[in-house]
Formats: sequence, C-alpha cells, structure tokens
Amino acid sequence: MRCPFCQDAENKVIDSRESHEGTVIRRRRECLQCKRRFTTYERVEELYPLIVKKDGRREAFDREKILTGLKKACEKRPVSADQIEETVGAIERLLQGTGEKEVPSRVIGEEVMRRLQALDVVAYVRFASVYRSFRDVDEFMKELKELAGQSKAGGAKPQTGEDGQPS
Repeated sequence: MRCPFCQDAENKVIDSRESHEGTVIRRRRECLQCKRRFTTYERVEELYPLIVKKDGRREAFDREKILTGLKKACEKRPVSADQIEETVGAIERLLQGTGEKEVPSRVIGEEVMRRLQALDVVAYVRFASVYRSFRDVDEFMKELKELAGQSKAGGAKPQTGEDGQPS
C-alpha cells in the first residue's frame, strides 16, 4: 500500500478494526518514510457475473433492481421485509455460485418468479405480468389458468387471508 502523501510503499499498520457489520476492515497505517498516518479499507471482492439483457447489452449485476421489483410485487401482501431480503440474498448466492462471467437476464427473472411463486401467488402474478410483458388479456388468462392447474395438482398453494378466504 503506497502512502498517499509521499508515495513510499513502506508503512506499518498501527490499528485494525472491523466496520460495516464485519464486512470491512479499517486499518490505520503510518508511513515509515514521512511518518504521516492514513486510513485504508479492506473488503472481500464480490464477483458477480455480467447480466446479458434481451437486447444483447451487458450490465453489472444490480441487487437494488431485484429488491425494488420484489418490493413492488409484494406490496400490501403478507410477505415480510426479511423474506424479501432472504430471497434477494439467495439469488445473489446463486449467481456467485455459478462461476459464470455472464448470465442471461432471463435466468434471474425466472429465478425471481420461481421464488415468488413459493412466497405469495398474488405477488408472483404481479411480477410475471410485468416481467413477461403480456400483450393481451388472453396471455394473462393463460398464465392464471396454468397457475390454477398447478394449485389443484398440489403445486403452488393459494394464499389465504386471516379469515381463511382466498386473498
């Protein structure tokens, strides 16, 4: 680590502390050449693959986009903030675990839908209606019928309110 004042590479660590809930280590250093002190931060480099969009563009993975989409889909539904955070974290771990340098955006979208379907069927339908860009009511009804068929076959369970009625 080079001193920001004199650019000398020789320095010593005089104090280390964890910060940001243990995800960052803050180090106070002293330059052996000019004797000035400075602070450095050390964190684990998170390697996420690039996301390949439908039109071929590539962009960096953005956790906030998934979080925002899930929050909108789950608005006024019995899904806790912890469940949403857990879902985003699971998707992040899945992406990191692939070891791939690029992942198609549809992989993420399908994973979000799969997890939403298990959390809350209404939130799933909301997300799917935006994600799949239904062109008309017939496409939307087809998706609902497939979902109802899965529910009857023991797949997704319909959500019920406090009174036991479907919500």
